[in-house]
Amino acid sequence: MTRVEHVSDTALWVAVYRAMESERPDALFRDPYARRLAGQRGEELLDSIPWARGSAWAMIVRTAVMDEIILRCIERDGVTQVVNLAAGLDARPYRLALPPGLRWIEVDLPDLLEYKAGILGDVAPGCELESVALDLSDREGRRALFARLDEARRETLVVSEGLLVYLERADVGRLAEDLHAASTFRRWLIDLASPMLLEWMKKRYSKGMDAGKAPFRFAPAEGSGFFLQHGWREAEIRYNLDEAHRLGREMRGAWIPRLVGRLFPKKGAEYRRMGMTVLLERA
Repeated sequence: MTRVEHVSDTALWVAVYRAMESERPDALFRDPYARRLAGQRGEELLDSIPWARGSAWAMIVRTAVMDEIILRCIERDGVTQVVNLAAGLDARPYRLALPPGLRWIEVDLPDLLEYKAGILGDVAPGCELESVALDLSDREGRRALFARLDEARRETLVVSEGLLVYLERADVGRLAEDLHAASTFRRWLIDLASPMLLEWMKKRYSKGMDAGKAPFRFAPAEGSGFFLQHGWREAEIRYNLDEAHRLGREMRGAWIPRLVGRLFPKKGAEYRRMGMTVLLERA
């Protein structure tokens, strides 16, 4: 059986989700590179983990919502630099309609970036792209990187899609503070799980994920309020269940949480907050 051997392997199956969506006639986004990036191993990983294919809707919705917010920050808010932390196999610099002068920095482990470059080496990005090989747990290394990027004095959006859930609470706080130390880093786009969703994910995925040293950890009970003490406040929040309904990508049985919400508003609010995409701004 194919197993997750490292947290980076999760990028392979997320690429499968993007390929699945891209191949629909009514696709919310098109990623022509996703199938190549995922490869056979991505398909095998997805098939080896129970519930993984059934959870495609959540990753697809997250991708589509983040696409919308990133493009809006560039077009409306004057963002000229995007820093993508734990970029994985994200292909946004290649697939989105980005300004040629936009500077996009993708940061991840050397092996993953090398693999990605081997797949996309013949494809030209639509903007200025820089790949930085760095283990983000190296605090001095990331501080040095953030300081260098801050020196460019560009309006910066930080993106950390699918990263925080794997970190300890204290590590998320330290990362938030390191990002806040860069004065041009004014916006930070993240995804968050609630404690209820974390428990659900652990029950259904943790056997395969723990074996690959990729346990789920971060799901603050206070939601985005966690970041206030570290210099960031919520500017916008999109709940996965609401966005899935808007985009027409609801999970099977989506009527159940909606019914629960009507009958039991408090419990319905808990369901609604299970997964979310949040745009933070400097407090």
